[in-house]
Amino acid sequence: MNALLKHLSSKFKKTKYLTKLEQIPQLSDSEREDMQKVNDRFVFRTNDYYQSLIDWDDPNDPIKRIIMPDVEELNEWGELDASNEEKYTKVHGLEHKYTSTALLLVNEVCAAYCRFCFRKRLFMNENDEVTKDISAGLEYIKNNKDINNVLLTGGDPLILSTSKLEPIIKQLREIDHVKIIRIGTKVPAFNPFRILNDPSLLEMFRKYSTSEKKIYVMAHFNHPRELTPQAIEGLNALMDAGVSLVNQTPLVKGVNDDPDVLAELFSKLSFIGVPPYYVFLCRPTLGNETYSIPLEKGYEIFEKARIRCSGLAKRARLVMSHESGKIEVVGMTEDQIFFKYARAASEKDNARFLAFYRNPDAAWFDDYKEASEEFSLFENNETSGVVS
Repeated sequence: MNALLKHLSSKFKKTKYLTKLEQIPQLSDSEREDMQKVNDRFVFRTNDYYQSLIDWDDPNDPIKRIIMPDVEELNEWGELDASNEEKYTKVHGLEHKYTSTALLLVNEVCAAYCRFCFRKRLFMNENDEVTKDISAGLEYIKNNKDINNVLLTGGDPLILSTSKLEPIIKQLREIDHVKIIRIGTKVPAFNPFRILNDPSLLEMFRKYSTSEKKIYVMAHFNHPRELTPQAIEGLNALMDAGVSLVNQTPLVKGVNDDPDVLAELFSKLSFIGVPPYYVFLCRPTLGNETYSIPLEKGYEIFEKARIRCSGLAKRARLVMSHESGKIEVVGMTEDQIFFKYARAASEKDNARFLAFYRNPDAAWFDDYKEASEEFSLFENNETSGVVS
């Protein structure tokens, strides 16, 4: 595997995208037939660079798990918009959930598609949440001076050519109250050559990521094996161009639900200079049951991983992107589990602390709300076990 990685740069000067299972020669006919049933429902997309990271001799290979369809995705579980993002859509292509932050959905395509994607609805033919005309979104941001940071997402903004991405960055930089521009992307993991082979992209970052107004790239490395020499070179190129980098990942069954693996990911990122930011519990999105980890087990994995790390590597927080806000899992005793709103959609929930009796089967925050009719988020009820 290491010998293979050493010559990836010369082999993948131009990455080839793969959208048909027939393009994956390592699959047997029966595997391809089963995966096609999934592909008929949830889109498949990868590329030759990322496929080269798979160890096909390992049936449980984590890179394969990230990118190749799994027949269990057809299990009826969850819903397409599990966090009700539609509720916070203010104009076409813009979400505004937290006072200071707006999301611009600028693209409905990714360099490849994670099987556990929480926005797979965007990649379905009937979806029209993303718009190529962001003028209404920009006008909304201009008129809301509390918005000081904007997240470009989708899809993956770095799939856009630099000539299409730069005008978006330029227009946001012209709005004085927007201090931070964030780009949510898995391109550094999926296709680092997008960064390495486009000097104009790095020049654009140098121009618009200034000493007082930084551009943040929210990278998306799920497993330490994604941190190839080429990926690390791409990350360093971004940092050299003045970009601030952090990493976020969901906790995914069969990928990083091992404390040693998660600790290795945190540590390697810290060695490079990329702080671990958020670890997300998988949203209950349609088709994602096979990737979801029980919440309390996830907390135990997360804490065991952090124990193995230095202070610089253990800065991640374990959270859920719930409809009501970003909820952090902050602790657990033998009987209770504790949450705190890191960010809240409603002012009354800001920094709210909550305690529930434990539920080992819970996969999501709502599983605690529904565990007993006596439980209440917003009332201090002595019989409920809830502290607010």
